Amino acid sequence: MNDAAYASVVAPTRPVPDVDVAALGESMVTFLPARPGRLADVPSFHRAIGGAESNVACALAAFGHPARWVSRVGADGFGDHLVERIAGYGVDVTAVRRDPGRPTGVYFRTAGDRGTGAHEVAYYRAGSAASAMSVRNVDLAAARAARVLHLSGITAALSAQCRELLYELTAPGPGRPLVSFDVNHRPGLWRDGAGAEVLLELARRADLVFVGEDEADHAWGITGGPAAVRRLLPEPRVLVVKEGARGATAFTPERPEGTFQPALHTAVVATTGAGDAFAAGFLSATLRGLPDRARLKYGHLFAAAALTAPGDLAAPPARDHADRLAALNDGAWERLRLGPGWTRAEQAEEEANIP
Repeated sequence: MNDAAYASVVAPTRPVPDVDVAALGESMVTFLPARPGRLADVPSFHRAIGGAESNVACALAAFGHPARWVSRVGADGFGDHLVERIAGYGVDVTAVRRDPGRPTGVYFRTAGDRGTGAHEVAYYRAGSAASAMSVRNVDLAAARAARVLHLSGITAALSAQCRELLYELTAPGPGRPLVSFDVNHRPGLWRDGAGAEVLLELARRADLVFVGEDEADHAWGITGGPAAVRRLLPEPRVLVVKEGARGATAFTPERPEGTFQPALHTAVVATTGAGDAFAAGFLSATLRGLPDRARLKYGHLFAAAALTAPGDLAAPPARDHADRLAALNDGAWERLRLGPGWTRAEQAEEEANIP
């Protein structure tokens, strides 16, 4: 998005931002099994971190963008771990507040990919510090002091006060940054059955929306492809419809018919976090003022980094390497074959088979 396009969706009276992106949402300590098997059988776990919004902030910070994470964690060791790890990526964590009465959320998952029937996830997030986020206990000024505020539908599902917080942050007004919203439809979190309606309303209030073709089907019954999703969501200036392994389509005022970019061929280790990585790559290219197709390419490159790593969060490729791959023509892009470790500069040339 060039400067003129950026200015057209943000009120000219908004304050000067002090970071490129602020991401608000819950992050949890993740326990990954030491070996495959049922949760009942796994004897030990490796500790990691995971959270849709903090994943985006970490990837952007690792790529060189000033980024901030806004949230609440417990006044406990797991909260310490989250804040320290996320800060280690270069993310500003000064707007993360501690809750002495509620714990930091944690979850366990099996080694298998989420796409298999054998995959298990055990969440311990009910009553967490982040689920109590509200307009009264979150640093709203820190969330708004950014070129882009990134949110997701997961936060809206955590509690009534979290939902109210997202409505406040997506409301039009002079202090509102460009709002990026990842639908992130998680049916299991919506115990009141209001998910589809709430997510649709929040998406219509955002400036830039990410949604999977499968999510649009499950949440809203939309099955006619990206164009049908755009007809449902004409309000966002930019709509990105992710089409799984096939690719993604971006709809913008400049290209109302949509721009499609095929995904990369990757040796998938795990799909967890790939959607967050895609959003980070697309946002990076948006902040740099790159055209639609380039924004989609950076989304795919960041997603490929996540797909070829085992955890929820993977560092993106170095900027100069990503820039070179994003500049490839269609034929060279199609020939790319990326596997685990491809983001490391010393292996990338051989693995990507680029002259």
